[in-house]
Amino acid sequence: MRAFLFLLLLFPIIELAVLIKVGGAIGVLPTVLLVIGTAILGSVLLRVAGVATAWRAREKLARGEMPEQEMLEGLLIAVGGGLLLLPGFISDIFGVLCLLPFTRRLLVGKIRRRAEEQALRQRAFFDDAAARAGKTHPNVLEGEYERRD
Repeated sequence: MRAFLFLLLLFPIIELAVLIKVGGAIGVLPTVLLVIGTAILGSVLLRVAGVATAWRAREKLARGEMPEQEMLEGLLIAVGGGLLLLPGFISDIFGVLCLLPFTRRLLVGKIRRRAEEQALRQRAFFDDAAARAGKTHPNVLEGEYERRD
């Protein structure tokens, strides 16, 4: 959690440094136009990719299937669109990676594998959740025993 907080505080500083470097190299007006252009491009890509993903999810639901892939892709599309709307070039790079279909599917596959591994780890150390919650009786046989030598 500390690393996340550190990166959250460090990210704007790095973005600002990159903006200043780019502004010094190509000028202020082209830098501002580039930032505005990426924000417009992000909103257009967000709309197109979001609609396409929503249609695919609707088709899967019509077939009676769960749209897990489409839900995760929709989440990445929202994150990517938000990153493209932020001013800065580093956030734009990550935003484009989230919006491009090829990289988005790679990221979704990685997220799914990590979630499955996490679920397996939790299941390995959690024997009978229903019994712990008190919903059912645990599988315990009661009885008496006597030791004979």
